[in-house]
Amino acid sequence: MRRRDVIGLLGASAAAWPLSARGQQSAQIARIGFLRFGSPSTTARRVEVLRVGLRELGYQEGRNIVIEFRWADTVEQLPALSAELVRLNVDVIFAMSSTEVEAARQATKTIPIVFAVHADPIGLGHVGSLARPGGNITGLTNINTDLIAKQLEMLKELFPQATRVGVLFGSTSPSHRPALEALQAASAKLGVQLLMLPARTAEDFEGAFSTMAREDVRNFVAVATPVIVNHREQLAELALKYQVAVVYGDAENVEAGGLISYGADFYDLVWRAASYIDKILKGAKPADLPVEQATKYRLAINLKTAKALGLTVPPTLLARADEVIE
Repeated sequence: MRRRDVIGLLGASAAAWPLSARGQQSAQIARIGFLRFGSPSTTARRVEVLRVGLRELGYQEGRNIVIEFRWADTVEQLPALSAELVRLNVDVIFAMSSTEVEAARQATKTIPIVFAVHADPIGLGHVGSLARPGGNITGLTNINTDLIAKQLEMLKELFPQATRVGVLFGSTSPSHRPALEALQAASAKLGVQLLMLPARTAEDFEGAFSTMAREDVRNFVAVATPVIVNHREQLAELALKYQVAVVYGDAENVEAGGLISYGADFYDLVWRAASYIDKILKGAKPADLPVEQATKYRLAINLKTAKALGLTVPPTLLARADEVIE
């Protein structure tokens, strides 16, 4: 799904549904549990994209589905919120990323769990394989271990002389471990040393930037974990304050003022997750629904931020960009 397609869909009304979709509605109301580490405001666009996907499949909130939202301010709150959804006996739990999936997995082995932007479902043991997930968990993956290496290569393209690069990551996200391993392998090939900067919460960001300033590290890769995406405005402001260039894994960071990002189109993945929910509500078992990989990727560049940092983006990068903010 292209960005302009998403925007167009968000503006669509229920009145525009095809008659065939309306005919699929039933009198029975299904309950979807929505589990997320973050706030409604930081996840608003993804929520609406999911709603669009569900509407296209004939679902209307209050008529044949109810979405039970549970928002966690901290990772520590996720297990209790997962348990709440289990007690409500929801028909399916939508757990956006590996962070939410892990909490939901510990809460139930029977209620279906659908993920949309899981970075490494096999490596974390959430599914047996992509083709045969097994158990009660399935969804879509962005295979971050492949993408993270390309993000480091992009940073090296921006700064060919760089010998040390920072890595900011959410330490509470289960998928950060395989991502860091992939970065270590990529850094050896590129001849750069990595300065690891874990962040448990957004309160750790200032300390990470201070460490980079002390170590004279002027650029870093920000691993696409919930804490990085949820606090994207704060990160963008700190990067400008400390005059540090950052390559992100989610275009939402660039839309919030970040410099550059490369990664899977998360909006497309969330939209596609609606079809998994639909199939499960119609009787399909998660174990029989293969995990699908991302098929659309976005390279986003914020030229306004580049100018503020005194950087000139190489024409080769600009030519490959899917989105340029000026």
